[in-house]
Amino acid sequence: MKTFLAFDCGATSGRAILATFEDGAFKMEEVYRFPSGIIELGGKYYWDIMAIYSHFLECLGKLGREGVAIDSIGIDTWGVDFGFVADDGALLGNPRAYRDPYTTGIPEEVFGIIPRSELYAATGIQILPFNSVFQLYAQTKEDFAPLRYASEILFVPDLLSYMLTGEKVCEYTIASTSGMMDQRTRSFDKGLLARLGIRSDVLPEIVQPGSRVGLLREEIASACGLPQIPVVAVAGHDTASAIAAVPARDEKFAYLSSGTWSLMGIEVPSPIINEESARLNFTNEGGIEGTTRFLKNITGMWLLEQCRKVWKAAGREYSYAKLVEMAEAEVAFPGRINPDDPRFANPADMVAEITAAVGKSLTDSEIVSCIYHSLADRYKEILGMLQEFAPFRIEKLHIIGGGSANDLLNQWTADAIGLPVVAGPTEATAIGNLMVQAKAAGLVADRWEMRRMIADAFSVKTFTPNN
Repeated sequence: MKTFLAFDCGATSGRAILATFEDGAFKMEEVYRFPSGIIELGGKYYWDIMAIYSHFLECLGKLGREGVAIDSIGIDTWGVDFGFVADDGALLGNPRAYRDPYTTGIPEEVFGIIPRSELYAATGIQILPFNSVFQLYAQTKEDFAPLRYASEILFVPDLLSYMLTGEKVCEYTIASTSGMMDQRTRSFDKGLLARLGIRSDVLPEIVQPGSRVGLLREEIASACGLPQIPVVAVAGHDTASAIAAVPARDEKFAYLSSGTWSLMGIEVPSPIINEESARLNFTNEGGIEGTTRFLKNITGMWLLEQCRKVWKAAGREYSYAKLVEMAEAEVAFPGRINPDDPRFANPADMVAEITAAVGKSLTDSEIVSCIYHSLADRYKEILGMLQEFAPFRIEKLHIIGGGSANDLLNQWTADAIGLPVVAGPTEATAIGNLMVQAKAAGLVADRWEMRRMIADAFSVKTFTPNN
């Protein structure tokens, strides 16, 4: 029997999942949950990395007190953001958050040096203002002190691994989100960075998922009552971990990782980089076993989460089950928005922004219906694009992540795309994290064996088109 611990950190919350593997089967349980979020200081927005680290220690201490034997630890987080380490090993402040508006207008400045088409041809990454390359350009331009004194840059999952082990690596799937990695060579394009005046000496060598980072630092292990457990560089980008857990039997599927962000794409053996993928702003990111995740970012449950904040402040607090009821009651509401309109990126009042976009006064139920219908329509639009690129016929859509538990939206999505929707598992990211640890331990051979095991262990729901 082997036991693995996954720290799965999202943009609003994180969790620790413990899994045991025995006789070709596994079971898992959530053992700890904690908040994560953005903090503002001096007009800049950061991730409170020390708070996340403190929760890691609290969780490890809890498991130590309970006498749990752990064979390895893996960490996954969101993409693009990074922190800095000084030459003496000190952490240079908190990582800037991707929702900090300091990159507004930066892509256009970068395109004045490196044309958009050339940047995409090299990196294959969807042009979004918060891409790491734009953040680093903005930080270089403002002479951001942590960058000035940095010895190394570490992306968030690698930074947290460093804080646990004292060892520094740069995992492939997280590096691939940066807009600085050549997708063909799978190394950072230092020539491109030099043209932008961005330091490349601070970028570590890239390692593949399943690589060992190091051992839990002795002082942490002692304080938590644990041995020095190995920490494994899993698919550090949470979407890469989630896609590893798609319970597919063959390659003829599209996936939708549904959460704060919705990410829709296909798994292919090599990058798809051409004029059409550039025009439609698709991205190529790393997957496990050398695959490429060809996908597009879609604003997901962020819209609803921000509306819930507004309603809660006004004294109206709705559960997710209640929100589904509200949407179903207004199933015929005709209003639609484009979820990816920049106006919805981080407005002060999401309810007011959606109301303004629709152009009429809306009830809370109409807003929820509008969001669900708009997401389903956007999924149809993106799937149609993917069908033109896929080297195979897409026969079904797998929805994974927290959004896969929304039966109403799943059905509306099946109706919109005209294909079966297979929903689940909800904890796909943590499952993928754990499965890469299992593979590193020699318990599974490849991603297809992983997926067969997941399909056997977790129940899924299939939604067929009604319209």
